[in-house]
Amino acid sequence: MSDETPKTDAQWRQALAPEQYKVLRREGTERPFTSPLNDEKRKGTFVCAGCGHPLFTSDMKFDSGTGWPSFFTTLPGAFVTKLDFKMILPRTEYHCAGCGGHHGHVFDDGPKPTGKRFCNNGVALKFVPD
Repeated sequence: MSDETPKTDAQWRQALAPEQYKVLRREGTERPFTSPLNDEKRKGTFVCAGCGHPLFTSDMKFDSGTGWPSFFTTLPGAFVTKLDFKMILPRTEYHCAGCGGHHGHVFDDGPKPTGKRFCNNGVALKFVPD
């Protein structure tokens, strides 16, 4: 996490749209196929909607067919992970290394070269075109 002074819950509520707050600060999940970033194909960088920390490049993105923006790898130091037991079987959840915001889960069903699928909530991202 960054060295910045952490925001209070009230500051996060004020800074984020309600759906962003639900996902980033309360580990919620947006409905599939609702994010325009799922179809984003331009060259650029995907950053955290909470703090602007760089997370993925457009070259890391692929169409998983799941309805959420998906990536096969991340930029170095983008995330920290933890196990999530909300669905009974453990899943690996990942959070922005900059602000601690929840982004999604990583699965072992992605394409080569990593075999990983970082399944990201679109509202947790902002796209910065090159």
